[in-house]
Amino acid sequence: MRTLVATAFLSIVFASWIGNSPVSADQRAPNVVFFLIDDLGYGDCGFNGGKEIKTPNIDKLASSGAILESHYVQPVCSPTRAAFLTGRYPTRTGVYTVVRPHAKWGLPLQERTLANALKDAGYTTAIVGKWHLGEFDPAYYPRARGFDHQHGLFFGAIDNYTHMRDGSLDWYHNDVVLQEEGYTTHLLTKESCRLIKSQEMSKPLFLYVPYNAVHSPLQVPEKYLEPYGDLNGPRKQLAGMLAAVDEGIGEIVRALEESGMRDNTLIVFSADNGGPKPGENGLLKGYKGSVDEGGVRGCAFATWPGKIPAGQRIQEPVHVIDWYPTLVKLAKGTLDQKLPLDGKDIWPVLTSQARTPHEAILCAQSPNRVAIRMGHWKLVQVSISEEESKTKKVKKKAEAASSERLELYDLASDIGETKNLAMSEPERVALMRSKLNEMLKDAVPLGEPSQQ
Repeated sequence: MRTLVATAFLSIVFASWIGNSPVSADQRAPNVVFFLIDDLGYGDCGFNGGKEIKTPNIDKLASSGAILESHYVQPVCSPTRAAFLTGRYPTRTGVYTVVRPHAKWGLPLQERTLANALKDAGYTTAIVGKWHLGEFDPAYYPRARGFDHQHGLFFGAIDNYTHMRDGSLDWYHNDVVLQEEGYTTHLLTKESCRLIKSQEMSKPLFLYVPYNAVHSPLQVPEKYLEPYGDLNGPRKQLAGMLAAVDEGIGEIVRALEESGMRDNTLIVFSADNGGPKPGENGLLKGYKGSVDEGGVRGCAFATWPGKIPAGQRIQEPVHVIDWYPTLVKLAKGTLDQKLPLDGKDIWPVLTSQARTPHEAILCAQSPNRVAIRMGHWKLVQVSISEEESKTKKVKKKAEAASSERLELYDLASDIGETKNLAMSEPERVALMRSKLNEMLKDAVPLGEPSQQ
């Protein structure tokens, strides 16, 4: 009898040890925290060469993982958010531009979101920050698109203290309007930390934190301006706003550490588009709202202790669409869905110095204003009719005789896109245009996407 009892006891102990063993822990799906910073310039943070603004918490995270030097996003915010949450280019979703307040459209309802996919894989899903993908009907709200929790704003450019936009309160908790006092960055940080500390340890967490900073209006509590007495005007205000975001990210990381979640958490950091002035894009040409590198190359990194080697600077080109398949695979979820993905799994790029899985990367402001990158070459193609709609006239007779403008750059030697090589590289232009036409053949027309 004693032998049977002892055997049973040892069996229970052994089973318990297996269930809590390091091997079992390694097999758990990771928590994911994804920071998306609004209107952040490519060269504003210290890890990407910034000298004026102190970002110690962000820089520490960046150095602990892989800095992505060629991480592509879209020229403005709603398209980047749609691309991130669907793994699909704007040419698929039709989200080419910003969703304005109360506009009768949003991210099409037939789109499966990353939140849907991770929720199906057993995750708690939360968005704390800026949605910007439709609100004219409750079917477009975040909690109808796969998120268990929502806190923050539906649009951009809100007052950071009153949370008003165009005379209306734009602040919500779980899709219901909320009166809450405080500075937006502080409130979003506080809610993120609360969710982390209340998370059931038996379930992984997907926490999407799209801060509305450093987007205008440029507002920040006075204490964040004190270290920047040598800066003036809008640049000083932006510096203070970014310092507040850096502080918030530090608090969120501490919450992960105190909750015992940090070692099993993948953190991704990205801008949603290139910075507008007074943002700093370094050597890159152009700003937000263009397909120049300064409009579509976002500063970014990824870190996960023991999984992503520290101290990397990866030059291989990737795109924000790639996080969808990468995260779903890490979550042991399914990519079996009706709508085709454009994103690729970039986990080998982050961990094994693999080459980019893309033959070509597309950045589309519209079907008529696009850029394609293949290797270190970039081709920009702009319809003259598109140009006319913006300028009301064609300035050059040479352009009037052609239906489009072409620009070709060798980014390996000319990251600033100063030398247009289209005339001297006709074969390369023809090759890249052929690939571009292939990628655009089924492009959704410019205009409000389907509400189906």
